[in-house]
Formats: sequence, structure tokens, C-alpha cells
Amino acid sequence: MTQPHNFHDQMETKRTLWDMQIPIEYRQEPEQMPSGVIGKDGFLYLGFTRCGSKSILHRMEKRTPLFAQKALYHDEALPELPCVTVISTSGCVLQGDRLVLSINVGENAFASVSTQSATKVHSMDKNYAAQIQFIHLDENAYLEYLPDPLILHRNARFINDTVIEYKRSATLIYSEIIIPGRRHHHENELNGFDYYSSSVSAKDESGHIVFKEQIELKPKEYAMAELGIMGQFQILGTIFILTPADNIASILAAFPAHYSKDYCYGMSTLPAESGLVFKILANDSSMIKKYIRKVWATVRKVVQQTELPPPFIWKQ
Repeated sequence: MTQPHNFHDQMETKRTLWDMQIPIEYRQEPEQMPSGVIGKDGFLYLGFTRCGSKSILHRMEKRTPLFAQKALYHDEALPELPCVTVISTSGCVLQGDRLVLSINVGENAFASVSTQSATKVHSMDKNYAAQIQFIHLDENAYLEYLPDPLILHRNARFINDTVIEYKRSATLIYSEIIIPGRRHHHENELNGFDYYSSSVSAKDESGHIVFKEQIELKPKEYAMAELGIMGQFQILGTIFILTPADNIASILAAFPAHYSKDYCYGMSTLPAESGLVFKILANDSSMIKKYIRKVWATVRKVVQQTELPPPFIWKQ
């Protein structure tokens, strides 16, 4: 299978950078199966293009453990919107996994991508898991990419890099929800993971990186409950919105900052008038999802002039 955009070379470079980034004690090879071998080296490419009045998933390439179902058109507000669910055939992320997800949305095309369920990063005794996400948006493209939460099990180590290339006329809605363990599973489960890193960067058509954000968490070295990290809260939600500058003011005005004992959130502009970022902290994942959905609905209303349909029962 030929991987688009020469991802093989990019992945080899990334593997080297990941090994340099991860603490040396987490680089040992698993005894069961080495890192990045068949079955642990997943790849999924989704290519969307405009076809008449609707968009279609015109190209899909995959390698286990990543998979995707065919595009469905179940969004009543946008019946021409292809909705695709990303699936893991292993059901979770394991030590030694190296995953690539690439989403390409062509000129004037649109798409909605989600995941089958929460991404569970299992406990690890050797090595680590890593994922890189490539997102490419052409002129006037529109993408909603809202995966379910990422759950970091006890002793998990995970690196997630997201690389965005887009035209300024395009719109991207991309969210991340980080849950630091299964709170009722084990007394050492909450904030019991070893290492987590997430970086998100975006480059526009001029070739300049308009923003880059990186989060690096080591709860066994730096307590998550410290003021300036998570404080009294446990779950972090983030939504990045890349959209033309004309859309920014009306979205920003809808979300004045809020702070209470149950949750707090704020929205601010990204550099170079590239868009907005919204962050929310809470102890209840349903509260995070509620406000991520509110932001999503507001952006869709502004950009597409349509409402967001009610959530599926299992997504509430």
C-alpha cells in the first residue's frame, strides 16, 4: 500500500524525536512484541472530496489496528455531510503502538470524523505508545474532528502529536478530552499514569506556523493538583477552532470566562487571527462534553448557518 504524502519518511523522523522526548526508562522494548511491528504500526488515511452537492469519502487506506467504517449521512441538519467513525481493532492503545491518522479534506468539501468510544491507553511496563495526526484542509474545506475522551490508565505513557496544514478560508473544529485514569478502579489510578505529551501545531498556506501548543504531564514528578496545573480539577477539555477571521468575534462573544467550584472555562484567540482555543476544567466528564458540544454548535451555526442535531443517547 502506498502511503500518501510520504508518511513513511515522516514517521521515521518522528520515531527518533519521540525516543528523544520520552524519558530513557520508558524506551525498553516489550518482551511480548517489539514496538512498531505489524499489528502495532497502525495507519489510517481518510480523503474527502466534493461531489455535486455533497461530500464523499473518496479514499481510505488502512492498516491494523486502525480501521474506519464507510461514510454515513445521518446528520439531519447537514444531510450532505459524510460522517466517519475511526475504529481500533485492538480496542485500546498498548505499549509499543505507533499510530498514524491522516485526514485530508479537499476544496469546498466537508466532513465529520469521530471515534467509536473513548481511547483507552492501557497500563505499561515497557516502552510507550505514540500517535501522530495529520490534518490537511484545502480552500473552503470544513472539518469537525471530535474524538471521544482519552483515558490514561495507571502507568500509561502516551505521546500525541497533531500537525495541521490548512488554507485560511477553511474551518477546523478539533477537540481533546484528557481523563487521568479510571477513578473508581484502583486507589492509585487517578493521576497514576507515567507520562503524557500532546502537541498541536498549525501551518497556513504561507508556510508559516501560526500557532503551536504543547502539554507535558509527569504526575509522579509534579503533582497534578498543584495550583497552575490542574488545581482542584481532574479532567481537561480543549477545542481548537481554525476559521476565517470574520467568524472569530461572534464565537468569542458567546463564551465569556467562567469559574466555579464545579468547573471553569475560558476562550481566547489564537495568534495571527487564525482562530480560537477553548479550555475547560472539571471533575465530571459529562460537564466537559456538554461545553465542548456548545462550542461545536456555536461554530457550526456561525460557519454553516445550521443547528447541531441532538446527540445520540450513548454520546450524552
